[in-house]
Amino acid sequence: MSDTRLSGRDLAAALTVVLLWGVNFVVMKFALRDFTPFQLGAARYLFAVLPLALFIRPPRIPWKWVVLYGFFQGVGQFGLLFFALQVGMTAALASVLLQTQVFFTALFGFVLLQERASRPLQIGMVLAALGLACFAMNYLNPGAALASATTLLGLLLTLCAAAMWALSNIVARRVQQVAANYSPPAFVVWSSMVAVLPFVALSALFDPDVARWQWTQARASSWLAVAYLGWVATLVGYSLWTGLLKRHPANRVAPFSLGVPIVGLSAGMLVLGEVITPWQWAGIALVVAALGCVMLGGLLKRRFAADA
Repeated sequence: MSDTRLSGRDLAAALTVVLLWGVNFVVMKFALRDFTPFQLGAARYLFAVLPLALFIRPPRIPWKWVVLYGFFQGVGQFGLLFFALQVGMTAALASVLLQTQVFFTALFGFVLLQERASRPLQIGMVLAALGLACFAMNYLNPGAALASATTLLGLLLTLCAAAMWALSNIVARRVQQVAANYSPPAFVVWSSMVAVLPFVALSALFDPDVARWQWTQARASSWLAVAYLGWVATLVGYSLWTGLLKRHPANRVAPFSLGVPIVGLSAGMLVLGEVITPWQWAGIALVVAALGCVMLGGLLKRRFAADA
């Protein structure tokens, strides 16, 4: 792992990931025009699996971890997120709220792995809690909630999706402990396969008859959106991100993820014309400040200690 600054190539890779993941939420909105949430989940992960599963061997780790990661990150995180975007959540706000996975990860890490929260993380969790309170305050004004095209159910589902992402992070940490030399691309591809059949089964069981076969009449733009979600956002995005983490310390790479909600907010407002209420702007500011505190606080603390 390199201790030098990011090269021009690595900087370009980091900014590319931020852009790919930031517009990801707008692409989901486009895909949900012609797919139900369960159908979109099945299609996304089928695209992520094929054709790489034909060339990449399964990772050399116990299968229970592959199944758990596929369930939490696939069915859990994106199944709930797709539903949230359908029932009342804007792409712009989803890009911010999903980043609360950082704090859910800290909570689950404390409960399940006995990991102690650092002081920057503790401060960040307080700021994030205040930010969520601002989002909740928005629904005391029904007119504001209506104007922003969000619902309380959409907010709760998005937070549940962030919690599922956090559980997948816990699984990834356990994998690192039991098999440090595993292949991350193989892990992503084969865990994606785990999510396909549950999404297909859920669609068969719960999608209304009128919507069950609507995917056969989906527009070309919707299929392009699915291809983007499966191949670009998942395979390209995670491959670039994993490569950066292999070459540089996590504290040098992680701060770039702060750009994801900024791109997501901009894309949602510019492309979809989404409206952000004053309470939501306050919540966004607090959540972004919380993320900055967590990702940059430890780095600044070490730098000041080195200068002292």
